Amino acid sequence: MLMTIAANSLDLIGNTPLVLLKGPSEATGCEIWGKCEYANPGGSVKDRAALYIVRDAEANGSLRPGGTIVEGTAGNTGIGLALVGNALGYKTIIVMPDNQSAEKMATIRALGAELVLVPPAPFANPGHFVHTSRRIAEETDNAIWANQFDNIANRKSHIFGTAEEIWEQMDGRVDGFTCAAGTGGTIAGTGLGLKAHDPDIVIALTDPHGAGLYNYYQCGELRAEGNSVAEGIGQNRITANLDGAPIDTQFRVSDAEGLAVVRQLLDEEGLCLGLSSGINVAGAMALARQLGPGKRIATILCDSGFRYLSTLYNPEWLASKGLETLKEAAA
Repeated sequence: MLMTIAANSLDLIGNTPLVLLKGPSEATGCEIWGKCEYANPGGSVKDRAALYIVRDAEANGSLRPGGTIVEGTAGNTGIGLALVGNALGYKTIIVMPDNQSAEKMATIRALGAELVLVPPAPFANPGHFVHTSRRIAEETDNAIWANQFDNIANRKSHIFGTAEEIWEQMDGRVDGFTCAAGTGGTIAGTGLGLKAHDPDIVIALTDPHGAGLYNYYQCGELRAEGNSVAEGIGQNRITANLDGAPIDTQFRVSDAEGLAVVRQLLDEEGLCLGLSSGINVAGAMALARQLGPGKRIATILCDSGFRYLSTLYNPEWLASKGLETLKEAAA
């Protein structure tokens, strides 16, 4: 068995395992593979973008020694930036909506980053966490604004990282790829990278309720319907990372569907995942049914369920959101 030895902690980012998901594969007659992004040092797919954004800022001279990294995030990018910042000697200021999981907030504080919490707000509101983080960066000496939504270093991390890894791990036999979009970096970058190898690979957006991209790619109108409690996914504008994304088809997945997949993967395969992963796998199953039996499809397992013990894995919290408990969702 090949064992990985890393010269430094940042070399641990990426090169994550790919796992065949038995239940979803059997249910669809396809091979459905999950990229285990929770195996990154910061516990999520966002470590990739964090590293690329910081390295890009160093290369262009905007981030100088002793500087500060400022970002607005649902949490996972903040965790990734804090870890990368610690490893490279930078301070980190993270702005988060105050309705995200307590585990993410506690983790960011534990990593030594300064955490600024703001009320949830529409993007058009100047109090939105993204705009707040930009203002803080502008007012802080020797600071950069990571700007993960519109900084295309984000999607480059997936063009040159995630996509290449999937292509190699699947021996160049990939029929489809799908995931949800938050910044859009993962789906756009992985899609562009995979299609550079084979233009016939089908790239599907899996959109949660409450996001506008499903309607945009279906009929050209950014229109949201419903709502979702999934953290870090769901977008109502075309970010710079999404611009030119090679989306071939699209699916909309409810929280209830995603929750049922989360429970199934926990009960039957011992994988403890967040809701975004459940939504992604449900989307991969929808793509499998659309493409037909025998196809090979990859998706992203974004982060661990351990990051959501106070929410997704808490029956009282689920009930407060009008959702069934995980046990009921699997029934």
